[in-house]
Amino acid sequence: MTDNVTIIRLTAAETAEKIASGELTAVQVAEAHLARIEAVDEKVHAFLHVDREGALAQARAVDEKRERGEKLGPLAGVPLALKDIFTTEGIPTTVGSKILEGWIPPYDATLTKRLKAADVVILGKTNMDEFAMGSSTENSAYGPTGNPWDLTKIPGGSGGGSSAALASFQAPLAIGTDTGGSIRQPAAVTGTVGVKPTYGAVSRYGMVAFSSSLDQGGPCARTVLDAALLHEVIAGHDPLDSTSIDAPVPPVVEAARNGSVEGMRVGVVKQFRGEGYQAGVIQRFDESVALLKELGAEIVELDCPSFDLALSAYYLIAPSECSSNLARFDGLRYGLRVGDDGSNSAEAVTSLTREAGFGPEVKRRIMLGTYALSSGYYDAYYGSAQKVRTLITRDFEKAFEQVDVIVSPTTPTTAFAIGERADDPMAMYLADLCTIPTNLAGNAAMSLPCGLAPEDNLPVGLQIIAPALKDDRLYKVGAAVEAAFVERWGHPLIEEAPSL
Repeated sequence: MTDNVTIIRLTAAETAEKIASGELTAVQVAEAHLARIEAVDEKVHAFLHVDREGALAQARAVDEKRERGEKLGPLAGVPLALKDIFTTEGIPTTVGSKILEGWIPPYDATLTKRLKAADVVILGKTNMDEFAMGSSTENSAYGPTGNPWDLTKIPGGSGGGSSAALASFQAPLAIGTDTGGSIRQPAAVTGTVGVKPTYGAVSRYGMVAFSSSLDQGGPCARTVLDAALLHEVIAGHDPLDSTSIDAPVPPVVEAARNGSVEGMRVGVVKQFRGEGYQAGVIQRFDESVALLKELGAEIVELDCPSFDLALSAYYLIAPSECSSNLARFDGLRYGLRVGDDGSNSAEAVTSLTREAGFGPEVKRRIMLGTYALSSGYYDAYYGSAQKVRTLITRDFEKAFEQVDVIVSPTTPTTAFAIGERADDPMAMYLADLCTIPTNLAGNAAMSLPCGLAPEDNLPVGLQIIAPALKDDRLYKVGAAVEAAFVERWGHPLIEEAPSL
């Protein structure tokens, strides 16, 4: 009989194999993770809603399939933590906001449907910055999530609940969304793996919109192979999403199983280092570049001058799109409604609802975006930001004429203390300095652990960036780096995991 401690430390691939062989039942696996959630999540606060009954019902269905002799999929019976931005029929979807508190969607997002069709067991919905606006999960209306490495530190954002669930062994798989780095930055600071697929590769249907030209769902895991297996489940064309790419899913699992950088050209961008970068982060990054060279890669120095403008462009484009997308939350159709006592007009009810339902960061971005789109300012602000976006895309195109992938630190620093940047929005925004250019261009990117910073013993992330629709390159390089790190130093999460 395998004990719960052993079960929760298995990779997703190992878990699926043991369920398929009958060595473990899906119910055993689900119960082990539900017990872990019950034991530690009061301290971590990774979950906003745990669907115990639903998870066990899904697990029982997997066990019944196996007993009938039906072939199980590569992730059948494996538990997953789902970011609370994807609609889930019958259980709450709040997007970390009071304005949707208690809202139970009548339908599943396409991504949710694909997870269920693959027999992945959804444990519940994870905490996040409200409407995915933030880099620390402190903007959640339901309180912050702690980083399992040090509960006084942030787990990244906006998907800090998903990354914390992985790092605390509450789930072997998770789903995040990435608008400016919200999958990769949490992965970096929690010692996990997070992938932003090519824009349009994973359906956005049923994903509550923040910034429609930037938002992208993606896989989160503790190993590169596990992320690839999940990527293959959730990716693919969806006619319900007008931005969905009608193209085959790149062979990501095959790439993860055959990791190699031999003969590859790897770019290092000079704009991704300098003032504001923690010494330990740069040290681990330089070691990673040296490792890539040892493994047979050719290192190419790159100059991408427009990347210095990415942060400014992003914080005009994203708030502009958010001010448009969040206009639907009017208190009249669904969600919170305030002041509807017969004495207020519809406009007054909408105003009162938004005042009570939206948090400070969401209000800040709505006001920024509305201003940038207003008459007389559109060309000066939003129009100029879109021109910068084009320059960034061209810099990437030129870079990928010279190299196969680009590498950089994922974040300039390790996890900072909860509350440390709460009153300094600019310092908070700088957490996404390395991740934002990829979202603006629509490329694919991954963060994976590359050790611990010597000054604070907290995880550091290595970012790998690939051209659009070349997501398999992420996994090929990521798997090679991961294998080399495990062989030489041990996996930073599995070997030195924090105890809760």
